[in-house]
Amino acid sequence: MNSAASSLLAPIAKRLAGKVALITGGASGIGESSARLFAQHGAKVVIADVQDELGLSICDDKSTDGAVSYVHCDVTNEPDVKNAVDTAVSKHGKLDIMFNNAGYSDPETSDICALNQEEYKKVFGVNVLGSLLGAKHAAKVMIPEKKGTILFTSSSASVTHGPTSHLYTASKHALVGLTKNLCVELGQYGIRVNCISPFGVATPMVLKRGGIDKKKFEGIVREAANLKGVVLEAGDIAEAALFLASEESKYVSGLNLVVDGGYSTTNVAFTHSIQKFFST
Repeated sequence: MNSAASSLLAPIAKRLAGKVALITGGASGIGESSARLFAQHGAKVVIADVQDELGLSICDDKSTDGAVSYVHCDVTNEPDVKNAVDTAVSKHGKLDIMFNNAGYSDPETSDICALNQEEYKKVFGVNVLGSLLGAKHAAKVMIPEKKGTILFTSSSASVTHGPTSHLYTASKHALVGLTKNLCVELGQYGIRVNCISPFGVATPMVLKRGGIDKKKFEGIVREAANLKGVVLEAGDIAEAALFLASEESKYVSGLNLVVDGGYSTTNVAFTHSIQKFFST
């Protein structure tokens, strides 16, 4: 067998071999895809979520080969977050990757007059406070080791404006700011901090909030997308997280990695206006 054929049959390099990762919101959507991909690449993964049945089912799935475990965690409850970090460390001896992925989207539209303070508490509680608490307790473990990676799931709403609610948009902007501030503080300890901002992904949360099925949602996104011929999936965001969690990005910190197929670079309103004008 020649060397080229041999290389094709070689096992895929495990990019997270020996790493320990904690993923909040890891029982479904982007978190689940990331947990499975991280495990595939050699990491020991702890899923922290409130969806106990879903989380435990991933652990029991033979495809994860015993590399994934589950801990119940409400990210708005600090004792739960601390327990999740402590569980990862007690089970595996360390924590290399903290992926603050848990998120919540309010059902309100962009109508400032309809601002609901209870929804504000929910959105900022999960998206911002939950991420702060995850970073806090991960940092306490990582600082003495002088290494580690902290990730956040933001949104294309952090770089575009209008399609999502004021509360959700503000919370996702906050995560980008948090990423950059933490990057400055924690860099001296060898800890990298980054976030990922996806365009529309047909996660269970998004579909439930929109009252829409996966095929229809993806059709809407496909129509609105700048990059044609592909559909953004949870696995694509997991691949971005894998890159930022691995040594391949060892000098990347403070980055908001926008995964939107160029959507945020273009405002098509003027073009559409011209087309409408000349068609009437």
